Amino acid sequence: MAKTTLSFVCQNCGAAYSRWQGKCEACGEWNTLAEEDTTGATSAPVSLRSKRKGRTFQLESLTGKSIDAPRLSSGMTELDRVTGGGFVRGSVLLVGGDPGIGKSTLLTQATSMMARAGHRAVYISGEEAVAQVRLRAERLGLADAPVQLAAETSVEDIISTLSEGTVPRLIVIDSIQTMWTDTVESAPGTVTQVRASAQKLIRFAKKSGAAIILVGHVTKDGQIAGPRVVEHMVDAVLSFEGEGSQQFRILRAVKNRFGPTDEIGVFEMTGLGLREVTNPSELFLSERDLGSPGTAVFAGIEGTRPVLVEIQALVAPTSLGTPRRAVVGWDPSRLSMVLAVLEAHCGVKLSGHDVYLNVAGGLRINEPAADLAAAAALVSSLVNAPLPPDAVYFGEISLSGAVRPVAQTSARLKEAVKLGFGRVVLPERARGEAGGEAGLSLNTVGGLTSLVADIAARGTPRARHDTTRQDDDGGDQGRRGPRPAEKNATPARFRRQDG
Repeated sequence: MAKTTLSFVCQNCGAAYSRWQGKCEACGEWNTLAEEDTTGATSAPVSLRSKRKGRTFQLESLTGKSIDAPRLSSGMTELDRVTGGGFVRGSVLLVGGDPGIGKSTLLTQATSMMARAGHRAVYISGEEAVAQVRLRAERLGLADAPVQLAAETSVEDIISTLSEGTVPRLIVIDSIQTMWTDTVESAPGTVTQVRASAQKLIRFAKKSGAAIILVGHVTKDGQIAGPRVVEHMVDAVLSFEGEGSQQFRILRAVKNRFGPTDEIGVFEMTGLGLREVTNPSELFLSERDLGSPGTAVFAGIEGTRPVLVEIQALVAPTSLGTPRRAVVGWDPSRLSMVLAVLEAHCGVKLSGHDVYLNVAGGLRINEPAADLAAAAALVSSLVNAPLPPDAVYFGEISLSGAVRPVAQTSARLKEAVKLGFGRVVLPERARGEAGGEAGLSLNTVGGLTSLVADIAARGTPRARHDTTRQDDDGGDQGRRGPRPAEKNATPARFRRQDG
């Protein structure tokens, strides 16, 4: 009988160690090592294994006739947009998201629509009973859909059942952390079980041609739980994002072998399930507070879709020794860079103020084109000057204070015109690409200093008094509002002292 080999495996990254230790050296997490059997009950010594020659198999060419269509539409336009046009035969997708965000609701709707279209769709739940899945389907109005349900966690039993009869076109496994296989001796949810179960399901998908969706749990920092090797094994990784207090849900492709990774799908959570949002810009701007200082509309691009979203900023005097910087929906490093450029090149002193920045609607912005809109919102809040309600902003800010152009300017302008905006603030070098969109006034800026001066000129006298620059000893320099950078100005500590 084979000797059981025990090892300590990190439940966060999958690294294995010969002895227990408090911290995983691979991922840096504490108290994540658990004892597991890494050989399994079915393993045998090398001397007892039967020696056989490898079998030959037939090699295929790149050209060939496909019996079925290369992609199968799910019936949901936003889901097909993220996957690249539909599900590919034999592909495996991993969907992750916070608990209660709506993963099961989304997949129940997708399987129901495919079943109504005449395809065999199977929904296997390892967390809920069949009656609980039926209750969700009744609430969504999908009880009449011919979806095949099961509550099972054994991978061998699932594969044996699905191999009978017509091969399913779509299989949902909810979730991969609850699955277990006989080939390894570990509890369900451990790294070894998740990896082995995912491997068997992936091999079944490649042989049968069925598309499989694996639902994965997420950790406290938003990463998909389990070994990272599972993300490399699957064909696509989708992240379902959203705030619990917001009705918006964003489906984003983190990895996709058969499509783009910069597309997003926008949904709205309602009492009847998830509703597709065909025009997310209008939805994100529906509750905008016109005439309020510290708000700017950013014209962004998510994949091939232009999206207009509101960026909110709040700048308030701090009572702490170290001012606070809080960001929601944007990169904190880019906020620090914008604040540094405002203070170094535009004379906007924010070292004594708390800064809060928020992207309305729960959308996460990743492109640097939001620099100009964030800077405009920050200065507007500082000087208490509302920005024009019919203006949109986009542009990248360099460390020298210059505003650089960004890609797809024409698509951003067309989206602004469609939603009724009358002016746009964009980089100077992007005027040629703009092409003079009809009904849109172009305000170009070459540097951040001119934009800051224009916003500060509209500020209230009280705000300009509050932003008066102070010397290190507290003396007033007599300047009010943001001070433009002076050319050829020599610092006092480098000036020559006469007499």
